[in-house]
Amino acid sequence: MISQASIVQFGTSRFLLGHVAAFAGAALAEGNSREAVLVVQTSARPEGKAKAAALAQQDSYPLHIKGLRNGTPIEEHLSISSIAGCLVAQEEWEALERHFIQTARWVVSNTGDSGYEVAGDTSLAAVPASFPGKLTKLLYARFNAGQPGLTLLPCELIGSNGQVLQNIVSELARKDYDSVRFDTWLNDECCWVNTLVDRIVSAPLEPVGAVAEPYALWVVQQTPRLSMPFEHPAIEVVSSLQPYELRKLHILNLAHTYLVDQWLQLELTGSVTYVREAMREPLLRNALSEVMEQEVLPVLALELPDMDLNAYWQSTLDRFDNPFLDHRLKDIAQYHNDKLSRRIQPMVDMAKNHAVPTPRLSDALKRKNIPNINDKTTLL
Repeated sequence: MISQASIVQFGTSRFLLGHVAAFAGAALAEGNSREAVLVVQTSARPEGKAKAAALAQQDSYPLHIKGLRNGTPIEEHLSISSIAGCLVAQEEWEALERHFIQTARWVVSNTGDSGYEVAGDTSLAAVPASFPGKLTKLLYARFNAGQPGLTLLPCELIGSNGQVLQNIVSELARKDYDSVRFDTWLNDECCWVNTLVDRIVSAPLEPVGAVAEPYALWVVQQTPRLSMPFEHPAIEVVSSLQPYELRKLHILNLAHTYLVDQWLQLELTGSVTYVREAMREPLLRNALSEVMEQEVLPVLALELPDMDLNAYWQSTLDRFDNPFLDHRLKDIAQYHNDKLSRRIQPMVDMAKNHAVPTPRLSDALKRKNIPNINDKTTLL
């Protein structure tokens, strides 16, 4: 029932269905949690409203896990029962506000690349247009009702996402309400948590559901007053996200970018389409293995001595080899020049500090050879 859903999830994305909501479902099924999820559809898009209607009407939704785990094919069909209901913000604001005041304890969000944009929005609108506007209005209603603060666990792929969201909401609150007490409540009673998410949720299922890879990770930065709604093997609560961010950036993301560099350099764009196909091409696989094992991992072992880098690299290979995932190299190639600068240049700089030669990575940096493209489809 909606009245029992202490986790308010902003967004009906397939990612959240295959990640946080799935973790909540596993914890409920195993008897390790009693915390269900209320999903909020934040936009008026017809497809989003259709998914919201399906979530509101069904007791569960399907999650198909497809991929490799330790080289072994995995295909599991799960039924996730963590969703207690779904509200469309534009149509059911009063119910949403009432739930936010009376029942909510945690807020989870995944609102896309532009989800934190406010533009000219105000939380004083009957239904604010932006996610930060909606959140600010709801938090003010909760504050006015004399309720304690909430724990906010944003999952957007933005560095220091909890801190960034806190700053945006605080700025909106000062502009719209000019209340010292509300500002103090936001900063002292609410818990704004930085998190890092990592899972490819590759496809939707109709009318609602998702297909995801076996690998999943949710790294949560330890924060004063933090209390998680549930435990799950994919959740790690850590003192700092930085080692995990560097590991993901310079193993998973760097490997994608270097694979594209070689795909372009070897002129295989006409014969190889997907990452899984690239990994079956000896020239590409060998080039990637050599650069990781001879240049990247030795440097990261010096920079991140306490991280299990080899295990992470092996899990990355499983993800790249995933026979069920259609991850297009041309999608990864978008913004290629920028990705070379963000993912490979810092590795070369770190290597110089440790006197580790990086001839392959350095050669890739010399080949900023395609124009930047507006990137709307990259999975990672």
